[in-house]
Amino acid sequence: MKKKALITGVAGQDGAYLSKFLLAKGYEVLGLARDLTAVNFENLDFLNVREKITFVNGDMADEESLRKIIAEHQPDEVYNLAAQSFVGASWEQAKLTTEVNSLGVLYLLTAIKDFSPKTKFYQASTSEMFGDSHTEGLQTEETPFHPKSPYAISKLYAYWMTVNFRESYGMFCANGILFNHESPIRGLRFVTRKISDGVARIKLGLAEEIRLGNLDSKRDWGFAGDYVKAMWLMLQQEKPDNYILSTGVTHSIRDFLNVAFEHVGINDWERYVKIDPQFNRPVELYALHGKNDKAKKVLGWESEVGFEELVKMMVDADVERLSKNK
Repeated sequence: MKKKALITGVAGQDGAYLSKFLLAKGYEVLGLARDLTAVNFENLDFLNVREKITFVNGDMADEESLRKIIAEHQPDEVYNLAAQSFVGASWEQAKLTTEVNSLGVLYLLTAIKDFSPKTKFYQASTSEMFGDSHTEGLQTEETPFHPKSPYAISKLYAYWMTVNFRESYGMFCANGILFNHESPIRGLRFVTRKISDGVARIKLGLAEEIRLGNLDSKRDWGFAGDYVKAMWLMLQQEKPDNYILSTGVTHSIRDFLNVAFEHVGINDWERYVKIDPQFNRPVELYALHGKNDKAKKVLGWESEVGFEELVKMMVDADVERLSKNK
């Protein structure tokens, strides 16, 4: 019989790539959707997987809907990727961020405990939980957390609740602490996609500038398509655990701009980039840098797509997308 996986946040970047990966593995994929008439299927259509997914109605902020789904379907695996995931918006949307990112995880874990305790659970945690690492070097699974945004705080609650259900009830609950991972279907609000889309527009004569915040922030950027494989690998182990997923290499936003503009033949990118204070965070997080030794050793995983390849992939996809629309 086919394994059955429930993916929350199925229409997001990671949900789309994970759906494609699991479908190729022969899974039956269930996708949580609050309102099918309001779902943006663009990411799923980009990867040609929409028609292969069975959508189920539910809401991370509605405990009863989650209990009903778990009781009815009793999936073999649950991948919780749903979140209010835009860090910058979490200060203005702290209540929503908490309800979805924190309480939604509690509701989902409780439903699994009550109705399908053998279900394996994956929680999408984040490197943002560590806070600023520019004075501490590489972060490992043992590095203390110091979240610096409502988003990171909400994710830390979910992280520890996942650990608590594992330790309290013997459930298979794993945390993937993912560092930044991007792709051609990353949301346009995120700085990487904002850059790739902006560079494509400038190249095609559709725009004259890109407005950004702090160009010196450094991140450990990988490819989302690589990272979803590790999510699956975590649930195939004999014992659940917490794993960092990262490339182990950091680059600044300036580096991203350099590669993106050079790829389309523009070398003087500074004249196209305008600094806009509105894009600065209330508390700036300057650097994130992850050590992925545990994932390499236990899961046999490491990222395959390099930084420059990732940037060029994103720019090419936006040039193609905008050329078609143009």
